[in-house]
Amino acid sequence: MAHYEVLAEGLAFPEGPIAMPDGSVILVEIARGTLTRVWNGRAETIAELGGGPNGAALGPDGAVYVCNNGGFEWHDVMGMRLPGHAAKDYSVGRIERVDLATGSFERVYDAAGGHKLSGPNDLVFDKSGGFWFTDLGKSFGRSKAMGGLYWAKPDGSMIKEAAHGSIGLNGVGLSPDEKTVYAAETLTGKLWAFDVTGEGEVAPGGFGVLGRHVCTLPGHQYLDSLAVQANGDVCVATLLNGGVTVFAPSGGFSHVALPDPLVTNLCFAGQDRQEAIICLSGTGQLIKMRWPNPGLALNFVSYG
Repeated sequence: MAHYEVLAEGLAFPEGPIAMPDGSVILVEIARGTLTRVWNGRAETIAELGGGPNGAALGPDGAVYVCNNGGFEWHDVMGMRLPGHAAKDYSVGRIERVDLATGSFERVYDAAGGHKLSGPNDLVFDKSGGFWFTDLGKSFGRSKAMGGLYWAKPDGSMIKEAAHGSIGLNGVGLSPDEKTVYAAETLTGKLWAFDVTGEGEVAPGGFGVLGRHVCTLPGHQYLDSLAVQANGDVCVATLLNGGVTVFAPSGGFSHVALPDPLVTNLCFAGQDRQEAIICLSGTGQLIKMRWPNPGLALNFVSYG
């Protein structure tokens, strides 16, 4: 088992970590509905967003943009908190902008092309200042809204549906040259690649598939959110077989095991970007460990 340091405990299903240059980590707590700053073991609320804040990223204006899935019903299983179907008060998924100085927030998008967003999950900014985001869809017990891949401008002026029809796209990331968008499909254990052909546009998949198939994990494993290494490998938080799975773009993979079946997300920190900040959401912990390869520098993020 990998050696790590615990940065915080008692978090309510942490996700979407952002390593800040002052040493703090900003993340969402999905079950609390908050954007939270973790610093020296303390957890301070930045904004009470409600719903289900799920992924977060720093934008070009210094604000944090949040994928809000609209909320889950929650269940306690074997001492861990697990998300379920849509919350009873669920109305719509949305993208929100949070001012870090004041904690005020506004809704930027809740629809694309006349269709409501179902469950926005994760996002990544490209060098132009636009962002790709995934929609996991939404489960209602006997029915499920499908999800997809989107691109949008942070000022609210444009949103595009790049691909739709997934049973649940989760983590999203860009290749180092930004010519490929990677997205993890949770329930199938598949990693997909989408070739970028224009602003917010990707090459269509063939034979009814979403994009290019990179790899499918064996057995019963789910994929969650992800981060990309500087060498182009894709690190995906892995559920059930708790840990981080590292995929090569060619399809090979290896696994770093961690002691929580619900490892949901990670980011890279430090001047060398070889500190992995990882969310152990089942046990409500945020941890830090040394990583063998540097992470890709994200646009609009300072690494100190």
